[in-house]
Amino acid sequence: MKPNLMYERMERIANLMRSSVRKSGHSKGLQPVQIEALHYLSRCNHYSNTPMAVAEFLGLTKGTVSQTLAVLEGDGLVTKTTDVKDRRVVHLKLTQAGKAALCSAIPPEALSSALDQLSRAELQAVDSALQTLWVSLQKVNALKTFGVCASCGYHRRTDKGEALCGLTQEGLLEAEWDKICREHLPKIE
Repeated sequence: MKPNLMYERMERIANLMRSSVRKSGHSKGLQPVQIEALHYLSRCNHYSNTPMAVAEFLGLTKGTVSQTLAVLEGDGLVTKTTDVKDRRVVHLKLTQAGKAALCSAIPPEALSSALDQLSRAELQAVDSALQTLWVSLQKVNALKTFGVCASCGYHRRTDKGEALCGLTQEGLLEAEWDKICREHLPKIE
C-alpha cells in the first residue's frame, strides 16, 4: 500500500474522531486538548501524572499544557498535589467531575458505533494492525512508548511474588498494572 494513501486514511479517521470528541466536549465547555489531557490523566500511573508527562504524551509544549491544566484545575476537573519526596514535582488527579466529563466524551459515540459494525475477527485485525503501526512509529521517531506497566521491562516480581518497578525499586499496586507509564521500557522477547 502506498504511504500517501495510508496517511490520507489515518488523517481522515483522526479528523472524524477529533470532530466527534470536539462535539461531545463542546457541550461541556471543553476544548479537544482539555479532553485529551483528562483522558491521559485517567490512564496514567503515579509516575506519569505530572505536567511534563502530559506534555510528552500529547506532544505539546509545556506552555500549552500549563494553560490547559490551569483551566482544568480552575473548572474543578483536576487537582494538583505536591510530591512528598520531591517538592518540585506536582501530581495531577482527576476529580469526580473530571471523570464524569471524560466519561461522556471518550470513547466518542461515532467510534463506538463504527466498531459495533465490525466482526470479532475484523476488530482483532484492526487492533493488531494499529498496535504494530503505533510501536513502529514510536521506534522511528525515538519517542517514549508510554506503555502499560505490566508489559514493561522494569515490571518485576520479588521472591515473595509482589510486583516491583525495577527502575525505582518501589512496590507496585495491582491497580496500576494496567496504567500507562512514561518510563515504560518495552520487554525484549
